[in-house]
Amino acid sequence: MSDGRQNEGRQEEGRQEEGRQDAGASQQRAERATAVLFERDRASQALGMRLVAVRPGWARVVMRVRADMVNGHGLCHGGLVFALADSAFAFACNSYNDSTVAAAASIDFLAAAREDDELTVEASELWRTRRNGIYEMIVCNQRGERIALMRGRSWRIDGQVVSKE
Repeated sequence: MSDGRQNEGRQEEGRQEEGRQDAGASQQRAERATAVLFERDRASQALGMRLVAVRPGWARVVMRVRADMVNGHGLCHGGLVFALADSAFAFACNSYNDSTVAAAASIDFLAAAREDDELTVEASELWRTRRNGIYEMIVCNQRGERIALMRGRSWRIDGQVVSKE
């Protein structure tokens, strides 16, 4: 191999290593910011939600439907399904450690959730700029059946979830 090709190979290896380091730092930032946000989030805790996975721009949250979450039809109250999706939305869009709030959200209920169902929502970033983002949340039950689809628009406010040390 010529010296030029060897040098190009070393440069490419260096760029790949930097990318891995950046990804690791981004993952650590996401885990720390969302852990602190969840610790402060009394509403999600009171509803029994668990933040089970996170990465930059993405989060998974789980909630079991309790007896006190069921409406007069014997179904999980839609507002609580919305709250679950909204919490996952919050964790996904705050995973960059930039303080971010919901500016808009809409939900489509596809099927009913019932008492003792374990609902899982995955929030995924679709688009993000310096101040705005669009996220999609998919809520499923323990059988993998889709319960609801939500789309939200985020707005970045001043500050960070975890202050820089």
